[in-house]
Amino acid sequence: MTAVLTRSDRERVVQTRSRPPRHRLSAVDAKVSPYLFVAPFFVLFGAVGLFPLLYTAYVSLFDWELGADETPFVGLDNYRELFGDGQFWNALFNTFSIFLLSSVPQVITAVVLAALLAANLRGRTAWRMGVLLPYVASLVALTIIFGNLFGPQFGLVNSVLTTVGIPPVDWQANTFGSHVAIASMVNWRWTGYNALIVLAAMLAIPREVHEAAVVDGAGPLRRFFSITLPMLKPTLIFVIVTSTIGGLQIFTEPKLYDPSAGSGGGAEHQYQTVVLYLYQSAFQQLNLGYAAAIAWLLFLVVIAVAGLNFWLTRRAVR
Repeated sequence: MTAVLTRSDRERVVQTRSRPPRHRLSAVDAKVSPYLFVAPFFVLFGAVGLFPLLYTAYVSLFDWELGADETPFVGLDNYRELFGDGQFWNALFNTFSIFLLSSVPQVITAVVLAALLAANLRGRTAWRMGVLLPYVASLVALTIIFGNLFGPQFGLVNSVLTTVGIPPVDWQANTFGSHVAIASMVNWRWTGYNALIVLAAMLAIPREVHEAAVVDGAGPLRRFFSITLPMLKPTLIFVIVTSTIGGLQIFTEPKLYDPSAGSGGGAEHQYQTVVLYLYQSAFQQLNLGYAAAIAWLLFLVVIAVAGLNFWLTRRAVR
């Protein structure tokens, strides 16, 4: 059946055909340009993000040893071996322990620090720049300094503990002590950075809201918990999720914490993290298939924990 065009459709077709080529090109440009603007991100993400992720999943299905002549297909054997690997579960426990000791105090301290920086302080700009200095400092230098501060014999922390009558702690051999030391490095580096993000969100809250609360008789604490925190919900979710992703992928701090331990993680793997175990499996044991399985399992753990934190944060702030 031949389609019957209405009068308005015929007029629209005539107008389109009668347009100059320049106008038609402008219309095409208006439709295509937005996709061209965002295309570089997707191309770069596909090249350095999505493709390595999928290729890692492919490698995890093989007994892929670096330098071997053959790479036999083993299916899910690497994952089965991983679930029965006690060293992996120890590394996962260490990762979660360091993550909790760093992320929870880090977010709370960042919110409190942001509230102080938002107050009418003298030299506010200098204070706001000062809290960012630990973030811009060299991570390697920071790790070496904290390794000496928490030294078992001549460390400053043990000297202070001895002065107040507390017996010294072996911050490198003790499992919990090493986790506290490494978490302290993470907190020192990232708290100021997160505080500035929270501070920017605090300064974006309309002043009229606080002024109306003051008129109603609300004090500073009441305004903070009833106005500021609820309006910081999107920012807090962002900070908590990014802290979760970074905390579960910690590598440099435990790797360089105690150079005398060799490959890192301690003599008895007391502070070996999952990423550090992945590094050792891939580049020291040269078992790329097993390391790829560790990477994918860690990826699923990070997604699950980040999603849980996102859900809990939304409910808590609400």
